[in-house]
Amino acid sequence: MTMTPEQATWFAETFGKFVDNVGHAVLGKQDVIRLVLTAMFAEGHVLLEDAPGTGKTSLARALAATIDGSSNRIQFTPDLLPSDVTGVTIWDEHARRFEFHRGPIFASIVLADEINRASPKTQSALLEVMEESKVTIDGTTHEAGRPFLVIATQNPIEQAGTYRLPEAQLDRFLIKTSIGYPDLAAATEILGGSAVRNSATRVSAIATSHAVADMADLAATVYTDPAVLRYTAQLSEETRNASETRLGVSVRGALAMIRAAKVWAAAQGRNFVSPDDIKQLAEPVWAHRLVLDPEAEFGGATAVGVLGKVLADVAAPQTRAAVA
Repeated sequence: MTMTPEQATWFAETFGKFVDNVGHAVLGKQDVIRLVLTAMFAEGHVLLEDAPGTGKTSLARALAATIDGSSNRIQFTPDLLPSDVTGVTIWDEHARRFEFHRGPIFASIVLADEINRASPKTQSALLEVMEESKVTIDGTTHEAGRPFLVIATQNPIEQAGTYRLPEAQLDRFLIKTSIGYPDLAAATEILGGSAVRNSATRVSAIATSHAVADMADLAATVYTDPAVLRYTAQLSEETRNASETRLGVSVRGALAMIRAAKVWAAAQGRNFVSPDDIKQLAEPVWAHRLVLDPEAEFGGATAVGVLGKVLADVAAPQTRAAVA
């Protein structure tokens, strides 16, 4: 069943309330909040590459408070073990049986801070849960629940002692973006509220976790015209054929785009995906999936530049009217 225009209007209004509510804790960053919410409703995950102190933890906590869900922060370090993330089975001497102790990954919103500081084995444990939304320990499967959003961060400075995420693993993040520093007006307002140490305490719940899962199901029913699907496939193919790239957008990346575009369209009150949705999401959804040719990169080529060229070369289909 396709989303109706009335449902699209309701979704956009509710989405706007989410943005405003989280915005009480993360000032002046509505664009980033919209992208993170898009990932949540598309049931994907977010990679933030940002300097320390830009509000990543506040964003995760505020989002969890908004949906009345739980939040955990995992500080990734070189000695972190996979079981420190997923949990471990321990023998209970009194009950005479093994009991599973859940790790911090079991939360509605999980902040995986400085993921590139953990070993590849620990990174893989996190990425596996992200992909499957469940953990299997000693043959027993434990569901992560819904909603389940991982906000992983990478520090662009102090690269010594870090383990860079492989390109194939970057493909598992629906969106990559950055919060960045606030503008002067927002920074002044933040300083004015310095007495409140945890800005997320300003945020109250406006929806339940169950309601968020229902909204995700509703967003999945947004209509996508075959012409838009073909346009997305053409764009992804062109990124693979570009002379500057060694690896372009995969089929998983194209699927991620459609999932994100459906939420993006509904958040704007439309029950259908337009080519403009694909264009607007091209950089946050696709740029981190491109692997550039070393010589082209040395010559100044960038993933954003390649996407810009592809978007200019591939003709977009005519915008379709709303679906009744």
